[in-house]
Formats: sequence, C-alpha cells, structure tokens
Amino acid sequence: MSLVDRMPATDDPDAAYEGFTGWAADEGFTLYPAQDEAVLEIATGANLILATPTGSGKSLVAVAAHATALAQGRRSYYTAPIKALVSEKFFALVDIFGAENVGMVTGDSSVNSHAPIICCTAEILANLALRRGADAEVDQVVMDEFHFYSDPDRGWAWQVPLLLLSRAQFVLMSATLGDMSSIAADLSRRTGRPTAQVTGVDRPIPLHYYYVTTPVQETVEDLLHSAQAPVYIVHFSQAAAMERAQALSSIKVLDREGRDRIGEEIGGFRFTTAFGRTLSRLLRSGIGVHHAGMLPKYRRLVEQLAQRGLLRVICGTDTLGVGINVPIRTVLLTALTKYDGTRMRQLTAREFHQIAGRAGRAGFDTAGTVDVQAPEHEIENAKQIEKAGDDPKKRRKIIRKKAPEGFVSWGEPSFRKLVDADPEPLSSSMVLTSAMLVNVIARGGDVFGNVRSLVFDNHEPRARKYALARRAIGIYRTLVAAGVVENIDGEIRLTVDLAPDFALNQPLSPFALAALELLDRDAPTYALDAVSVIESTLDDPRAVLSQQEYIARGEAVAAMKADGVEYEERMAALEEVTYAKPLAELLDAAFETFASSQPWVRDFALRPKSVVRDMFERAMSFGEFVSFYSLGRSEGLVLRYLSDAFRAIRQTVPPEAKSEELLDIIEWLGELVRQVDSSLVDEWEQLIAPTADPEAPVVPPAPPSVLTNRRAFMVLIRNEMFRRVQLAALDKADDLAALESHGGLDAEAWGDALDRYYGEHDSIGTGPAARAPSMLVVDEARASEGVWGLEQIIDDPTGDHDWRIRAEVDLAASDEAGTAVVRTLDVIRL
Repeated sequence: MSLVDRMPATDDPDAAYEGFTGWAADEGFTLYPAQDEAVLEIATGANLILATPTGSGKSLVAVAAHATALAQGRRSYYTAPIKALVSEKFFALVDIFGAENVGMVTGDSSVNSHAPIICCTAEILANLALRRGADAEVDQVVMDEFHFYSDPDRGWAWQVPLLLLSRAQFVLMSATLGDMSSIAADLSRRTGRPTAQVTGVDRPIPLHYYYVTTPVQETVEDLLHSAQAPVYIVHFSQAAAMERAQALSSIKVLDREGRDRIGEEIGGFRFTTAFGRTLSRLLRSGIGVHHAGMLPKYRRLVEQLAQRGLLRVICGTDTLGVGINVPIRTVLLTALTKYDGTRMRQLTAREFHQIAGRAGRAGFDTAGTVDVQAPEHEIENAKQIEKAGDDPKKRRKIIRKKAPEGFVSWGEPSFRKLVDADPEPLSSSMVLTSAMLVNVIARGGDVFGNVRSLVFDNHEPRARKYALARRAIGIYRTLVAAGVVENIDGEIRLTVDLAPDFALNQPLSPFALAALELLDRDAPTYALDAVSVIESTLDDPRAVLSQQEYIARGEAVAAMKADGVEYEERMAALEEVTYAKPLAELLDAAFETFASSQPWVRDFALRPKSVVRDMFERAMSFGEFVSFYSLGRSEGLVLRYLSDAFRAIRQTVPPEAKSEELLDIIEWLGELVRQVDSSLVDEWEQLIAPTADPEAPVVPPAPPSVLTNRRAFMVLIRNEMFRRVQLAALDKADDLAALESHGGLDAEAWGDALDRYYGEHDSIGTGPAARAPSMLVVDEARASEGVWGLEQIIDDPTGDHDWRIRAEVDLAASDEAGTAVVRTLDVIRL
C-alpha cells in the first residue's frame, strides 16, 4: 500500500502514528529512537524542533509530517533555502505522494500551486504570510535548513512565518541549530501548541576526527589505501578545488575495472565546454569536481556518479554542506578559514559541523571520518622536525617556516575547539522593506496593529525594534507621499492593485515595462536596447562583470599608451573605466521618476550591464564568450544568468513590444541555453510530468536538434557570418582562419582576399546596418546535399554592397555540434 493509502483520514494521533510507522516498516525503514519520538510529537499536533545530526533521517520525519497533514485534510508547506533543494524535495515527495498531491513554487515558476503539499523557497512562504497573515491557507510548515534563520540577508524569511502563521504547526529542522529554547517558547506562545525539541541525539553513524600534518596528496593516498573512500576534499575557493583535482590526477585513484565502469556510464555524455573536457578526463580517473560555478549538467553528473559509488575522490567547495545528497565516507578540510565576502575568518562551529556532517553514509559505513589539514607552514615545519629526528644539533638548526603575510591563525587547538563546540545560538536577522510593508497593508484589516505587531513582537532586541519602527514610519510616509497609500479617517489602504505574485518574481518587472515605453521602436538598436532594459533588472553575475571591467581597463590602458598619455594620468583615468552599462543615464532617470510613484522599488537596486547584449554584439557562442573572458570556472554562473535573462525577456516584454529582431534574439538565447545545458530547460518541463528515477542513466538525453528551431538557427548563422565581418574589419587574417575549424579559407587566402578589398575601400562597417538580416542571403537549393549556401554582404563605405563573403553551412555538422558550422569559400566582388 502507498503511504497515502496507509494514512487514515482521522485526527486520531495514534492512528496517524501507526499508519506512518507501518508504511515505514513495509518500505524497510527502521526508525531511530529520535525519529520515532519526532513522528509521535507531530502526530499529536505539537510543534517540533528537530536538531539531529546529518544522516539521522530528518527527511523521513518531514515525510511523516506531510503525510499526517494530508490525511487530516490540512495543507502543508516545505521550505528550503535554495531552488535546487526545493526541486530535489519536490521530486522526492511526488514519488511518495503522487504528482496530484504535490506542487512547487519558487518565484520563477509554479507547478500545481493548489496542491495540498507545496515545496517552495522560504521567501515565498514569508511573502504569503505577510499578505495573508493568520488567515493564510497554511496548516503545517516544515522548514528545512532552519539555521538560515541567522543569515543577515535572508534570515527575515525564516522568521516572518513564525511570527504570523499562528494557526500552523511548525517543524523546524537542521543539524546545527544551537540553543533553541527561546524560539521554542515563543513558538508555543504564538501557536498555542506545545513545542517539542528533539536534540542532542547521538549520530547514527559516528564521526572520528583527526588533525593531519601530512601534505594533502599524501593524506589522500593514505585514505585511499585504508579504505576511507569516498573522500570529499573541501576547499574554500573554486580555483583551489580545480587545482587539487588536477594535482590528484597524477596518482592512481581508481583501478582499471572502476575506470572502465565510469567510462561505460558516461560514454554518451556531451562534454561541450573546455571545463567539461577536463572534467571528463578527471572523472575517468575516479576524481570528481563539485562547486557552484559548474554547469548544472556537470554537477549533477558528479552527484549521480558519487551516489552510485563510482567516484573515490571529489574536490569541491562547501556547497555540499547545504543538504545535497551525496554519500561520502571521509570529509577532508583543507583549511579552517574562509573568505566571507568581507574578510578572512575562522569557520564558525555551525559551518564546521555543517560540512563535517556530510561524512559517513547510512547503510554503508559504520563510522565516518573528518580530517583537517594543518596549515602548509606547519606541515613543512613538522617535516623538518621529523627529518632532524632526535639529533638536538639538527633540531637547533631548523629554520621554522613562518605563516604567510595576512594569514588568519588557526591550528590544532582551533580544530579541537570546533569539534567540541556546539553550534552558536541563532541570532535574529529581522528587516523591514517597502515590499514587506506594502504586502501587510494589502492584507487589510487593522493595518496599524498588524504593522505594530510585526515591528515590536518579533525576536529582535529592544533597540533594534525601535530602529525597525523608525524604518516603518519612514517607509509609510514615503508611500503616502507617492500616493500609493492613503489614510482616510484612520483607514490605511493601498490605492493601487498588486499582482498576486508581488515581490516574488522579478520585483523590478513593472519598472522594466515602463522603461520599455521610452525606447524608440524605429531605432536600429531597439531590440538590443530592450534587452538592456531587462538586463538592468537582473542580479549581477559578478564574475562576468569583473572580467568585463578587467578587459575594458586593459584596452583603455593600451589606447592611452598609444596616445602617449603619462602613467599618472593613465592611472587616474582608469578609475573611471568599468564594464559597459548601456542606457545607464536613461534608466537611472527613469528609475527615479518611477520610484517617486512606486517607492517600494527602492528596495531593489537597478543594475545596468551588458552580458546578453555583449555576447550578441560580439556574435559569440557560449564557449567563445567563456573563453574570451576567462570564465571557465564560472561557466555555470554564466549559463544561469543567460537562463534567467531568457525567461525575464520572454515573460516581461509584452507581445506588442517584441519586434522581429527582438524575437530573433529571444529564440537565439533560448536555444543557446538549451544547447549548452538542456537540464536548465528540461528541469522545468519535467515539473509538469515528473519522471524522477534513481536508476535513470547518468547521461541525460541530448537537446533537440538545433536545426528544428529555424529562427534560432538563422540567428546562429548570422552571428557566425558577422564574426567574419568583424574580424575582416580589423584585418585579422589569422583570427579569421582560426574560425575555419571545419575547412574553409586559410590565413593566406584570407589575407589575399582582404588585400583585394582594402585595395578599393578603407573600412568595413560593423554597425547595426551591417548586421541586419537583409545583409545575409541564404540559399537552400542544396539542402538535399546537407548544405545551405550563404552570402554575407559587406557594408562598404560607399554603399555599393558589391563585396560578399561566400560560405556554406554544414547541416549535419551543425546538428552534431549544437551550433551553426560554417565554412568560408571565398570573398568576391560582384
């Protein structure tokens, strides 16, 4: 019987408990005592704080909570800090409860949003609580990774539901919560339910901690030889993780049989980028890499291979500490310090235990191992002491290596202290924004009382509450001055209608709609200007912008040197050079005007930038863009940004504002994302008809043929031909020859052709007119032979348009490569 069938439709706690435990036994689960206690507390209707170690079965307790609520006709919510975990939990719950009973809302998309079980990010639930208050249709809340309550930027979203959803039953879960007594007491006061705490439980798979003074490579070899694999080596930068993986490829990590099995599993996988080809080589040696900068398909491949026990070593960052399910026997930390975006500091006890808790696989291991590497200078000193032996003269001659400048001190005492330390108590991170206040006002009723309760009846200390009150008064006055809120005879209300998903998805979308109306539809740059408007509302991909600024400054220095500008003047001028910000003045002025009538938008920063536009204007493929800006370690970030931009442009720009060229760009961008990593698109399609299967092949299906999306394919062809125009305008014969990877003109032939052209003209146009669709002639007469003929008209200064770049596109090669494969045949004058 399924779990839904086993759970009786009754409020009887005993029946709910027996129904779930009976199902668990049928499924082969033997409940740990802590799980059994937690399930019983949930069945009786109590709130639950579950602070048990990683690997102690919190996910099964969450299933019990949802099952009990479903059987009793109540609506339950599951929240997690990141979309990946929300998606993972969605598929897991669909597998247990059926697709009709589970929905998902993340802000980007919603699936089956009226289902009795909803998976969502914490912000989704928090905004629902602000808008609906105690009347929200929320009967139960399971909050995973509850330690995010202390996050200074996002912690408010974990606190708001506790404050406002007074009728709900709460299940708060994390391996690293610390003292929760004050939160437990407050939760009981608000909900009228007892709040049980299941904490201090012995870990089912005990951990053994070691401080090691051997070099990392030697440590790893020792772990491999002593049957302590799989090993997850934790670094605090993506670059360090990749360097370590490369270094470990010099040792024998996996035997021939293991390498052959991995080869069979990944034989059909498309490693389409430079990083991917490096990862392929590492994986075939039994070494994985895992960090947030990777393409999703690569990260999932590593997780799947690890889950099947095929990888013996994974080099990554601390991203695996955020609940991703990868079985590991040993965690090896390479340091006890990290850069937190502001400074280098030691790990907190919570961070340390969150990472260490990944060690030890339930059902596989009887114990887990956590090793911490000593600092490099300490390892070097230990080697010298060992080499000197017991000889006092040699020991006196040792010149001890000092810690590098700026080193944040840590060593074995720090390690032992962290091992024994309990996670720090959670600290409140309550904030108040215009969007939050607007949602509370939209709720209606006693607005003043609702705001006062939110400001003064929270978990902040007294001084902070008064600061929040001053903030609320300031926001209210701004909203009244803007005419968004009115107070008539003491009744506070909004004067505008809010969208149902206000503050959930692209909060600056209303501004973008207004800004689009300022653009000239007849301008040759209209389509790209529309892209720039949408890009200004998206979060910054910092790694990309940093590299864009670096290259812009390099080009500026070169230009100033060529003009004879003195060093001091060059350095001063460089301070003004940054990455491209198209339409910045227009957008900034428009934003100020818009904010005067809708002041809540000031909670969100306008960020003019050019990523999609830059890629399109340079006519670059994804791989070329990543290579040009040296973003190999951040290609996942680049693709996520492009995916977000694609959805935002497609969803935000109204149909009447989509010109033919803008439609071309949208189709090109969507196809580019799909061809690089179709999992970003497939994931959302799979939400509609889930097919999650733990035994599914690790090789995902190839994306659909690039030839099937004619509009996007035509843009890819235009871009390939325009790249040739751009390089010809710079008279770069060698670079042009480098484009001809599938045959075509060599450097000498390109040089001769350019000499002929520049014998008649001084320049080649590369502006909007030069890249217009009308400048490319496509002849499909030879389609049956697998090629299309191409003629790119060159925009010469006299406007004769009698010079052409003749080429052909290889359809079969394009299908295989997922992009337009073009061969240049000649440069001719009609």
